[in-house]
Amino acid sequence: MALRLAAIADADGAADTDSPPSTAPVAAAADPADAVRALIARGSATTSAGDAAGWRGVFARTAELDDVHLRHYARRLLAQQALAARGTSVVQLGPRYAAVADALLNVLEAEPREPLLLNLAGIACYELGAIAAAEPLFAAALRLDPQLSTAAGNLDECRRRRRAGLTSPAPLPPAVLARLRPLTTRAKRVALAARPATGLTLSLCMIVRDEEAMLGRCLAAVAGAVDEIVIVDTGSVDGTVAIAESFGAQVLHHEWTGDFGAARNVSFDAATGDWLLYLDADEVLVAEDAGRLRALTGRVWHEAMYLVETNHTGDLDDGTAVTHDALRLFRNRPEYRFEGRIHEQIAQHLPGFLPERLARTDVRIEHFGYLGVVRDDKGKSRRNIELLEQQVAEGDDSPFLHFNLASELSAAGDAVSALPHFTRAWAALRDDPRLATYGFAPALATRLVRTQRVAGAHAELDRTVADVLERFPGLTDVVFEQAHAARLRGDLETASVLLETCLEMGDAPSRYSPTVGCGSHLARVTLGEVAFELGDLPRAELLLRDALALAPAYLGTVEVLARVLRARGADGPAVAAVIHDGVAASTPSVRFLLAVALYETGAWRDAELELRAVLDAQPSAAWARVALAEALLSQGRTAEAAAAAAVVPDDAPAKGAALRTEAFALLADAEHDTAIAGLGTPAAIAALPAAERAALLAWAGDPSVGTVPAAAAPIVGVMLDALARLERFDAFEALVAVLHRIPIGVRERHEQLATIYLRRGFLDSATDEWIAVVEELGADAAALRGLSRVAAARGLDADAALLAADAAALDLEQTAITPLKSADPGPTIRTVATAPGPRMGRPPVQEDPP
Repeated sequence: MALRLAAIADADGAADTDSPPSTAPVAAAADPADAVRALIARGSATTSAGDAAGWRGVFARTAELDDVHLRHYARRLLAQQALAARGTSVVQLGPRYAAVADALLNVLEAEPREPLLLNLAGIACYELGAIAAAEPLFAAALRLDPQLSTAAGNLDECRRRRRAGLTSPAPLPPAVLARLRPLTTRAKRVALAARPATGLTLSLCMIVRDEEAMLGRCLAAVAGAVDEIVIVDTGSVDGTVAIAESFGAQVLHHEWTGDFGAARNVSFDAATGDWLLYLDADEVLVAEDAGRLRALTGRVWHEAMYLVETNHTGDLDDGTAVTHDALRLFRNRPEYRFEGRIHEQIAQHLPGFLPERLARTDVRIEHFGYLGVVRDDKGKSRRNIELLEQQVAEGDDSPFLHFNLASELSAAGDAVSALPHFTRAWAALRDDPRLATYGFAPALATRLVRTQRVAGAHAELDRTVADVLERFPGLTDVVFEQAHAARLRGDLETASVLLETCLEMGDAPSRYSPTVGCGSHLARVTLGEVAFELGDLPRAELLLRDALALAPAYLGTVEVLARVLRARGADGPAVAAVIHDGVAASTPSVRFLLAVALYETGAWRDAELELRAVLDAQPSAAWARVALAEALLSQGRTAEAAAAAAVVPDDAPAKGAALRTEAFALLADAEHDTAIAGLGTPAAIAALPAAERAALLAWAGDPSVGTVPAAAAPIVGVMLDALARLERFDAFEALVAVLHRIPIGVRERHEQLATIYLRRGFLDSATDEWIAVVEELGADAAALRGLSRVAAARGLDADAALLAADAAALDLEQTAITPLKSADPGPTIRTVATAPGPRMGRPPVQEDPP
């Protein structure tokens, strides 16, 4: 059987073509690509004519190509072309296969570390029936490149023939048969020599400025894997240079010109290693991969290699990350230099038309520069936007620039400004035949869809997703974004279908720069949330437990799983046990999120325990202290709540919330003739909004407060609800009096109180408020609906249905367009039958019904 030729594929699996780039520099040719095309054309003619000697002459001409990459390209294409062409007889084919084997072995004897050429030479020997020559060549190709699947299949076929006893040469012409023995000897010698190179050196190249917080960790992880460290410092004023020198680095001082590419090239120019690795100070080589990084230097058949980079996003311990293939390792050649002020690029100078020269590896680095705290501390976003806008002003209109500018604007929270730049970049690239070779293109597609979602451009989003999946099949991230958009529209069924699709697709490959989990744990968490919203609690729990098991370090699962478990009837300790047993570590962040879920589902004592554990580990966690005060307050422990809130520092962002909680706790318990003393002077709550401050002082009995601003009504409603739940009736009555001093409508005031009464089970008081609305303001559909809810709460289903029908009729009457007012007097008020139940009193005010 004929063996498979080596299928050369680019980063996205597209087969290589026979057209070399027209811009590669080769001496002695106006356009070196023309020279390659001419050779391929002559090779095709000799193959068609069965002229093996002529083909050998064409192959020999490849040595005249000065560019090493074009030379390899031409040889590989000529060999593939000759092996792929079919003949009619062994007599015709034998000389051609022998010519290919001889020509390739000539090349491999000079440099045997060429997996693709080894595979092609093996195919030529196999077709001659020289299994003893083909088998070691295939094994050598596979030893160098274990991912070369064609070589693996070809080796299996040789072994099959050997087991079947089919090892005799083909019935070839005598002249060809005479060449088999020396070809076999040469093939075995080449295969034996085809091993990774040894003794090559690796230089680490970096540019830094004021990186003392992160540089030491970076260098400690990589120092043992490199032979030389070259660091360009662009003006550090901290301890960066001293840290670099402590690791034996050569430190070059370079004035910062706002050009990252130029600074990186300074480090490359000074490096002496055979290979160059570049990192930033906020990137760390994974410790167990140091040996594998070192081993990469032996792969001299590659010109550059990608490392797998994990970009940690959000906060360090929340488990969110994006992976991508980062082109970080290069042969030290003077033509490989960076371009661009920011988000500088080097790939345009690499032989991208030769996919076999660029390799993806499993060596890992972690990048911490996208963490919110790091970006905020260094002001990266602002600086990057300024530099990119400067490039625009200089006339750069490239898709890559628009992609980077949009990315920075999006990271800064400005989706509206980012969207036109993402759109422009995608429009420029989407129909480019080389789209798959642009490493940033998948990230561009994902970020465009995400920004369309954030900006509310849902119709455009669906079209873009379809467009993207045609070009990047398997890019799960865009389907995940589409599911989020459907959920935002309230289309939960569509969201569910799309999330199931994400799970079927799985996480996208690292060449797409995917967010980790879009096809696994993130999709499960979101699908669990959707199931929760649809009321399918068993399925929600199953999905969320699976998500936690898949990614125990991802914190996004904690709160929603805790809520689902509580909704299914689990008590606080049982919920806490599930979470603590499932997470990678019970960090303060885990405990805080768990406490939020426990608090908001009424497990206040259990929330308190989690929050105290947070504060034991992080005493300065101000928001945890405020949450603890709220948990204590919910248990009626007002004095403890006030004390907990009081210790929040004045400069903490949570101080306003702490003051609000402290004031409420004091006023909920205080005798009102001493309340101002307990609350403190007005200056003590000066950080609160003026309307809220006025409401608190009025509640405390401060005689200087007259009318309370209308803006205080919402917060007063929240405090009234809390007091009703705590059954602090005196304080409630005092705060109701404040509500009556707020200039809002009579109907709004009654509705606010009625809703609170109903929620807290004071059904008589709720009835009074809604009846007051009807008696004072006339028939009111909202009030009738409220009375219907009261009737339902009492178990009076018939009354509830009648009142609901009256409310619906009134809605219809008020919205109908009629030329004359109807003579129908409208729905009658049906008095809700009373049953024993708590009633909360209200102070005597003029608006109250008699």
